[in-house]
Amino acid sequence: MKQTVNQTDISRSLSLARSVLHIEAEAVQALADRLDEQFHRAVQLIMACKGRVVVTGMGKSGHIAGKIAATLASTGTPAFFVHPGEASHGDLGMIAHDDVVIALSNSGESAEITAILPLIKRRGAKLVGMSGNPSSTLGRESDVHLNAAVDKEACPLNLAPTASTTAALALGDALAVTLLDMRGFTPEDFARTHPGGSLGRRLLVHVRDIMHTSDALPIVNHSASLKEALLEMTRKGLGMTAIVDESGHVAGIFTDGDLRRALEKSIDIHIARIADLMGRNPKTIGPDQLAVEAVEKMQSLKVNGLLVINTDGKLVGALNMHDLLKAGVV
Repeated sequence: MKQTVNQTDISRSLSLARSVLHIEAEAVQALADRLDEQFHRAVQLIMACKGRVVVTGMGKSGHIAGKIAATLASTGTPAFFVHPGEASHGDLGMIAHDDVVIALSNSGESAEITAILPLIKRRGAKLVGMSGNPSSTLGRESDVHLNAAVDKEACPLNLAPTASTTAALALGDALAVTLLDMRGFTPEDFARTHPGGSLGRRLLVHVRDIMHTSDALPIVNHSASLKEALLEMTRKGLGMTAIVDESGHVAGIFTDGDLRRALEKSIDIHIARIADLMGRNPKTIGPDQLAVEAVEKMQSLKVNGLLVINTDGKLVGALNMHDLLKAGVV
């Protein structure tokens, strides 16, 4: 049975959703307007850290703390999460003298957090507190306190952590990105911490890693016949073959497209010479260039393959779009 759409219910759900997004956006904007030198002090404290950044929080703040630790670790600041409840039962041993602890608690009075504050300070670690109450225990005990207060939660009951956790998350991102910039963290550095992701493949895979070489490289001498070139193309399966001179320098290229154009001219494939039919300005790339540069070059030139030459202009490899797709850089 087809259910009747209740326009009143739709209007109410959309109105509530928009209200949540507006409240959380306003909370983040207020946070940006309130930033002061305390934020810079926190950045300087972490930059000077000789150990690790330890992030902790309880409940929903704990989930945000875990995300902040992960973001810091992937952007050049070694960090990990410690559960404050477990810290009181042995995990406090993970915190060392040279570390900086970032503790999250919206109230600043979470029992699990306040219980370990004296122990953190006794170990000699520096403490960055992040809460909505600078006068709280966490605010008072912190070496640096970041005010993450919000006017109200996005929850209609003003109870469920919503705007407050969004503000803490945004403040953690602000810390991570500022630290990233101050460390001179590059896209290549990011790729090294994400080798399994698409960005890592795009920034770490070079042409030399995926090009066809040696026996897999389609290549014929410029004195070869068209028939010999076609046999080479068939054996190697790249839809093209390179044509080189006696010194190994690239003289041209012959592709499937060149073959179709030759057949349209009624060329006798048994007597035709490849030198008469090849393209004399083949598109090339260097072996040390990134594979993603090969993608961009193929797309801009509207070709499906490239010859790879070294600095001396000699042929060292070849690749096509299928190789790039297989390597996961497209």
